[in-house]
Amino acid sequence: QVQLVESGGGLVQPGGSLRLSCAASGFTFSNYHMNWVRQAPGKEPEWVAGISGGRGSIRYVDSVKGRFTISRDNFKNTLYLQMNNLKPEDTALYYCARCADYPLCVILGKFDFRGQGTQVTVSS
Repeated sequence: QVQLVESGGGLVQPGGSLRLSCAASGFTFSNYHMNWVRQAPGKEPEWVAGISGGRGSIRYVDSVKGRFTISRDNFKNTLYLQMNNLKPEDTALYYCARCADYPLCVILGKFDFRGQGTQVTVSS
């Protein structure tokens, strides 16, 4: 069965960095567009970044451009999100999500599988 397991979250001070990982199993990872989505308490989920299966297409939400970098290792079946210069407004539950029909999944915010998420808290 499809599994997505995130790790790497934690508490960090403003300006700090974290690297999130998402280990995928149960499907051919390289065939799918993968995404990071975050949800802050009391708010709707927000798509953060996405990367195509062959890594040829990468997109970010404007608020993280220049600070976050999405990448993937198709040999290790792992998705990454390097987050630098973190801000308090980046505090959220971050989860990885598989997209079966890009770009509709991003436009509609509907992904066919997602992980449980890893908490990122940015606070002094």
